[in-house]
Amino acid sequence: MNDNETYTGSCLCGALRYEASGEPAYAGYCYCGDCRKASGSGFFPFMGFPASALRIEGETRKFAARSARGGDAVRNTCVVCGSLVFGGELGEDDWHTIYAGSLDDPSRFRPTAAILTRNRPAWAVIPPNLKVFEGMPS
Repeated sequence: MNDNETYTGSCLCGALRYEASGEPAYAGYCYCGDCRKASGSGFFPFMGFPASALRIEGETRKFAARSARGGDAVRNTCVVCGSLVFGGELGEDDWHTIYAGSLDDPSRFRPTAAILTRNRPAWAVIPPNLKVFEGMPS
C-alpha cells in the first residue's frame, strides 16, 4: 500500500497503534465541552474513517459519555499510558474518529471544518478557511 494512502499513529508509549487506509471522509476540530475536557485543550482535532479502513493493534480502555447527538461518544485510550487515540466502539460502530495528535506524521492532518463552536471559549481560536458549524453538522 502506498504511504500516501495510509495513516498511521499511536499513543505516547506506542503500545496502542493504528493504521487507517485511504483518505479520511472528514477532518476538523471539535470545540464541544466534552472534547475540550477529554483533551485538556480548547478543541479536539479529529479525522473520520470507516471502520473497515481501520486496523487497531494493542489493548484499549474505552470511556463512554453522552454525545451531542444524544447517543454515546466512545473514546479509546491506551491502557499503559492513558493517551487518547481514537473514538468509536470497535466491532460495533461503522465509523471511527482518529485523534490527529496521535498521527505519526501530523502534517497529514488537513482540517476542513470546526464543529460545535457555539460555546467555545474565546481563547480557543478557530483557524481561518474552515467551514464553521455552531452545532453538529448533519
